[in-house]
Amino acid sequence: MFKKILIANRGEIACRVIKTARKMGIATVAIHSDADAQALHVQMADEAVHIGPSPANESYIVIDKVMDAIRKTGAEAVHPGYGFLSENPKFAKALEAEGVAFVGPPVRAIEAMGDKITSKKIAQEAEVSTVPGVMGLIEDADEAVKISGEIGYPVMIKASAGGGGKGMRIAWNDEEAREGFQSSKNEAASSFGDDRIFIEKFVTQPRHIEIQVLCDAHGNGIYLGERECSIQRRNQKVIEEAPSPFLDEETRRAMGEQAVALAHAVGYASAGTVEFIVDGARNFYFLEMNTRLQVEHPVTELVTGVDLVEQMIRVAAGEKLSITQDDVTLKGWAMESRLYAEDPYRGFLPSIGRLTRYRPPQEIAAGPLLDSAKWQGEAPAGETAVRNDTGVYEGGEISMYYDPMIAKLCTWAPDRAQAIEAMRVALDSFEVEGIGHNLPFLSAVMDHAKFVSGDITTAFIAEEYPDGFDGVELPEGVLRRIAASTAAMHRVAEIRRTRISGRMDNHERHVGEDWVVSLQGESYPVTVSADREGASVRFEDGAILRVTSDWTPGDQLARLDVDGRPLVLKVGKITQGFRIRSRGADLKVNIRTPRQAELAALMPEKLPPDTSRMLLCPMPGMIVKVHVAEGDEVQEGQALCTVEAMKMENILRAERKAVVSCVNAAPGDSLAVDEVIMEFE
Repeated sequence: MFKKILIANRGEIACRVIKTARKMGIATVAIHSDADAQALHVQMADEAVHIGPSPANESYIVIDKVMDAIRKTGAEAVHPGYGFLSENPKFAKALEAEGVAFVGPPVRAIEAMGDKITSKKIAQEAEVSTVPGVMGLIEDADEAVKISGEIGYPVMIKASAGGGGKGMRIAWNDEEAREGFQSSKNEAASSFGDDRIFIEKFVTQPRHIEIQVLCDAHGNGIYLGERECSIQRRNQKVIEEAPSPFLDEETRRAMGEQAVALAHAVGYASAGTVEFIVDGARNFYFLEMNTRLQVEHPVTELVTGVDLVEQMIRVAAGEKLSITQDDVTLKGWAMESRLYAEDPYRGFLPSIGRLTRYRPPQEIAAGPLLDSAKWQGEAPAGETAVRNDTGVYEGGEISMYYDPMIAKLCTWAPDRAQAIEAMRVALDSFEVEGIGHNLPFLSAVMDHAKFVSGDITTAFIAEEYPDGFDGVELPEGVLRRIAASTAAMHRVAEIRRTRISGRMDNHERHVGEDWVVSLQGESYPVTVSADREGASVRFEDGAILRVTSDWTPGDQLARLDVDGRPLVLKVGKITQGFRIRSRGADLKVNIRTPRQAELAALMPEKLPPDTSRMLLCPMPGMIVKVHVAEGDEVQEGQALCTVEAMKMENILRAERKAVVSCVNAAPGDSLAVDEVIMEFE
């Protein structure tokens, strides 16, 4: 077995590999750019080597710099994680020439399957059904438009070397095909150093289901069930689960056997993933094979009890698989939510900055990476598990140079309903401050009736949130639970405020029992009766909710029990109440005396400033191109400006017909959020 492994990656996946290597007694080497000098993976590793400036194309994907780090440290093997050099055959060849083991598949398999065009041809030769499309490379935008018309819209424009949603666009007409081709080409060049593009038919209403395979160099291969990855936004996965709520055992077996056969066809040896799109009749079509560890691999580990990173390392060391297909059983249900530094209230645009608060929910032992003597592939009956894979820490900075993912929060339970409920509580317990993030959106999905039913496709987010995400309207029952809880909390805070030193005799302040709780446009007059164990909150209609909690003023997380059911609230103090965040909702909760509530109802509403004649930068980023000039008349939907952040290009468009009166930014400018890019007459 290897004595030292270098991880040619960063962030949560580097931390993930370090955990398993440590468990196996293998020393680790981290590499880092300028931006990552204080990163968590650098702190966790036994050694760390600086490899260059912050941009990935000057550090993490420069093969010569990684090879120098290997030579300096004497690493015997390299785990590439995902992204960066993980599917780069030149890197695998360089390692082979140096006599360093690559913790991944052979070069031939990477070349065959890592290139989407080649992999589709091989799949067709192996009689695997594939999505209709043009396998040849597309040279320019005119050819892209011509081919798209021949295939028939909608089409998917894809980077041949792409992955993780980068370099992918859906086009519904000629104009979108032309724009999408250029944007995909630019993103592919900056992210992968390979700007080759191809086009295929976009299959509407599909499910995205993938099979995890594991093969060794001795001809053995198995599949470890499937992952449902249909909850996607901009072709990037947001929520994954294992198993899929849609597949039956017959389809699962057919997809698994086909995936293993495809892996054998290219001499695959390592962990890999074969992705399929599946229609409503459970017909499945080969999409691509990822010759690396997938981001969402934890859900497979949770339902199988297999540490995929450990298996990859053992295969790279020449060992035979110790697991046969008969040994693989899927136990329970696992969910994964990807926490991104993206602001859902601003169209999910990237958000950068310092994590002023980062408190994940407590991990509950389950799975190969959480130490627990009781874990043997499944948790004890009735229990749930929580796992959080991350590469950040409180006080750390989210950089504009890399992927916006902060963490992968996973839950496990005996069945899907319990796994979803465990995820709801875990999301409510996750404290993140300092940046915009998608926690509210993830919570909203977990409560969405369509998701809960399992009736989902890759169009779920586009169909259910067509105008983006602007928060959640909580139902009456949940509002009452929050109202009762905050009334009880407010009483606790008021009592603390009466306990001050230096008070004059006979001037003790009395805390009343009658309050009016206002939230989400509703007002609830309540009476709070407290005792040593908690508080009983009576509503006007006579309903009483019993609230117990150990919350104290100043705590930013409140764990309460409301009539025997748990409730977790993120708490912030505001005048006459709290800012409460729970289940995807961000609520301003005012708790007032009846007289204060009567007077507050007479106060005029403060209106936000008028920015309707301005184009504001929706995120911190760099101006790539300004498409219009001062004096130009623009039409609704016309491209105004392209902003790049976190390796993604975002085209800002006109909301209506207008005339440009002033342009305040130029290509190359770095702007903060809400800076004025241009103004209109």
